Amino acid sequence: MWNSLNTGDYEGMIAETVLVQGHGGQDIRAYLARPLGPGPFPGLVLIPHMPGWDEWCRETARRFAQHGYSVICPNLYEDFGNGTPPEVAKRAMEAGGAPDADVMEDVAGSLRFLKNQPTSNEKAGVIGMCSGGRHTFLAACTLEGIDAACDCWGGGVIMSEDQLTEKRPHSPHEYAADLSCPLIGIFGNDDRHPAPDEVNKLEALLKEAGKDYTFYRYDGAGHGIWYYDKPMYRQEAAMDSFNKVLAFFDDHLKT
Repeated sequence: MWNSLNTGDYEGMIAETVLVQGHGGQDIRAYLARPLGPGPFPGLVLIPHMPGWDEWCRETARRFAQHGYSVICPNLYEDFGNGTPPEVAKRAMEAGGAPDADVMEDVAGSLRFLKNQPTSNEKAGVIGMCSGGRHTFLAACTLEGIDAACDCWGGGVIMSEDQLTEKRPHSPHEYAADLSCPLIGIFGNDDRHPAPDEVNKLEALLKEAGKDYTFYRYDGAGHGIWYYDKPMYRQEAAMDSFNKVLAFFDDHLKT
């Protein structure tokens, strides 16, 4: 839980940029935040949102590291060059985004990196927000080695035929029956991407397939309720859902 630390305990972490093997076998940069000490620690892959490989994602990685997780956030936009996060994100969006296949390879490489660390407890989860929530659901249904997943307001999990592209050739909801780990979802009922009816449809698919999932949905909240730097931030919903996500990962990754 938030602020449940013991003031008498030692605390330390290291955060740095590392290289992991990503799509096509190339090295991509990733931001790693991990507790200091012998561990063992569970891992988390934090999939960045479309605003980019940005300061908010790095701060969120450190936030989970403070709660005992080794967290890695891969640069999904390595192919679009360097610059400020908004500059790189703009180039990525103009190019139609990163291909789903490349993102899945980047996530798989990040999972391997975490589980190969000497301090790993050999468990790892995946979490993502916005487009990262979509990628999280896709990874939890198509990749091996994920022990728990958290989809935070992932838009585009349910796509219509006309929304499919060469880079996003399949709607992630088509893989719902293949979900291979427990899933938690955080959604705002005022969101439009995903809209409440899309969340309803996804929940119905998961229920029909007998999957282990829990969705939390917040009235008076829209998209991006954790983004304290934007007007969409909702303090009460943000803290309640963050504690629920922490408890979920603790249950599935720390035991």
